[in-house]
Amino acid sequence: MNGVTGRMGTNQHLLRSIAAIIKQGGVKVGPDEVIMPDPILVGRDVNKLEKLCQQSGVTKMTTNVDEALADPHNIIYFDAQTTGRRAEGVRKAVEAGKHVYCEKPTAVSTEVAMELYHLCKEAGLKNGVVQDKLWLPGLLKLKRLIENDFFGKILSVRGEFGYWVFEGHTIPAQRPSWNYRKEDDGGIIVDMLCHWRYVLDNVFGKVKSVSCLGATHIPERIDEQGKPYVATADDAAYATFELEGGVIAQFNSSWTTRVRRDDLLTLHVDGTKGSAVAGLRECYIQHYGNTPKPVWNPDIEQPIKFFEGWAKVPEQELFDNAFKVQWELFLKHVVKDEPFPWDLREGAKGVQLAEKGIESWEKRCWVDIPEL
Repeated sequence: MNGVTGRMGTNQHLLRSIAAIIKQGGVKVGPDEVIMPDPILVGRDVNKLEKLCQQSGVTKMTTNVDEALADPHNIIYFDAQTTGRRAEGVRKAVEAGKHVYCEKPTAVSTEVAMELYHLCKEAGLKNGVVQDKLWLPGLLKLKRLIENDFFGKILSVRGEFGYWVFEGHTIPAQRPSWNYRKEDDGGIIVDMLCHWRYVLDNVFGKVKSVSCLGATHIPERIDEQGKPYVATADDAAYATFELEGGVIAQFNSSWTTRVRRDDLLTLHVDGTKGSAVAGLRECYIQHYGNTPKPVWNPDIEQPIKFFEGWAKVPEQELFDNAFKVQWELFLKHVVKDEPFPWDLREGAKGVQLAEKGIESWEKRCWVDIPEL
C-alpha cells in the first residue's frame, strides 16, 4: 500500500477498509474459505509509517517501494500517492508483475491513463480504480429506485457538492495545499469530474458532452508551514453534461460554498413519474401523486411547506463503508477471478472528462466526449 500516509490513504483505505477486513476475519468467499489481506505500508516518512502501524495493527512497513515490489509475497500494488507520482508507481508495479489497484485520478492525462491500462492488459495483470461513490447508501437507494422504475423517464440530474475550505489565515485549512496549485496537479475539475464521470455513466447514462466553467475564487491560501501561497488551480467548477437518452445533468463542485442542504453531496433527480434527492446516506422521494401544485404569488407567504411533501426511503439493506465494499470486490477479483468492471480504462474515462471540462472552460464552448 503506497501513499497510505495521506488523508484518504490512511482513513478510507487503511483504517476503514484493509484493517477493518482483517479485523472481521477476512473476506468470506466460501463455507471454509476467506481472503485475508497481508499489507505492507509504503511511504517516505518513517515516523508517519510507524504511527500508522500502531493505529492499524499492521506490522510491516518500508520506505523502499522497490524492495516491496521485489517481494513475491506481495501480489497487489495499491497506489494512493498524489496524482503526479501515480504513473511511475504503476509502471514499476507492472514491471514487477503485480496486480494494480489505485486511487483516482489515475494519471495527469488521458494518454498516460490509457497507457497504464494497456500496460496492465498486455501483461495479463488485473487492475482497478477506486470508484467509491457507487457504493454510497444514498446512491444505492437511487439505483434501486431506477431499477423499480420509480422515476419513469429520467429528465435531469442536479448535483451539488462542496463546502467551505478555510484559507488558513486564521482557521487552519482542512485540505492539503497542493489541491490549490495547478503545478502540483491540483484543482477541483481534475478531482471531481473524475467522480462525476463514473457516477453518471454507471447510474444515469453515458456522458456524451460537457460544458464547464472553472473559477479560482480564493486567490491566496496558507500552506502547511504557515506560509502564504498563490492559488493557481480552480477551487470551483460549474458543469453541465449531456447524457445518452436525453438526460441533462448539472453539477456544481466548490470548495468555496457554505452548506445549506441535506449533505456535502446531494443529487436531485427529476423524472416524469417522480423525483428524488439523495445525499451520501439518505434519500427522499416525491411521487407524481404527492406532487403539490404551486401558484406563483410573491405577495403572500408561501402556503405550501415544500419539504413536507417528501418521504424518506426506509433502510431496506445493510450498507458497509463504500471503499471497503469495493476493496472486497477487488480482492475477490484477484483471488477468485470474480468480475470487476471498474478497471483502469474506466479510470481513464474520468481523466478524459476532466480534460474535456478544462478544454470547455478554455474554449468557452461545448465539447464532445469521444469513446476511449
